Amino acid sequence: MPRGGTFNLLVGGPKANWPEDLTQIAGTWIGVDRGTLRLIDQNIQPVAAIGDFDSLQEPELQLVRRNVKDVRSAQAEKDFTDTQMAVMVAFRDYHAERVDIYGATGGRLDHFLANLFLVLEPQYKRYAGQIRLIDRQNTISFFLPGQYTIHKEADKQYLAFVPLTPIDHLTLSDEKYQLHDEPIPYAISFASNEFVGATGTFKFDTGLLCVIQSCDTYEAHHD
Repeated sequence: MPRGGTFNLLVGGPKANWPEDLTQIAGTWIGVDRGTLRLIDQNIQPVAAIGDFDSLQEPELQLVRRNVKDVRSAQAEKDFTDTQMAVMVAFRDYHAERVDIYGATGGRLDHFLANLFLVLEPQYKRYAGQIRLIDRQNTISFFLPGQYTIHKEADKQYLAFVPLTPIDHLTLSDEKYQLHDEPIPYAISFASNEFVGATGTFKFDTGLLCVIQSCDTYEAHHD
């Protein structure tokens, strides 16, 4: 059983939002509900399949069971989402060092917000710095208080800082638009910032910060 390293989760968002080729992404895969079928269709072998599988017909569920050794079913009526369950399995049972979630954007906004806000829940917050949401245009990372240096992704133009909670002393040191020891009392998106060089540094003292590197749709499809 694979342990440690990066685990990739594929959830149920539209295929149009996926990166160009999932087979080129390094790491171990876990399928979340219908995402498991989509991985099998891409000739990617997931180590686990997790969810209530309410979106699968019986022949599809049998295909999953034939192809995946670790299948974990949950009741459709439950207090957590399939994605939440998969993230916890990746960290707790497979000892993931990082979890990258694909298929978490596009489609239903309530599902996207559930995925975005997952890191605010106490049982997941300690893993926040190890979780990313990735699609064709965006890489969404999460940070707990501290000082950080991040590297610009080659295909990304824009940089956004999104406090998900009130935070203190937000400093953006070397980005195009800077802040110095700013108190941020509510959730807000400081959008359309940019790297000046190959890296950017920032720091803050309390709360939880989301950082998004992104590009426009045209660039995403024509790099």
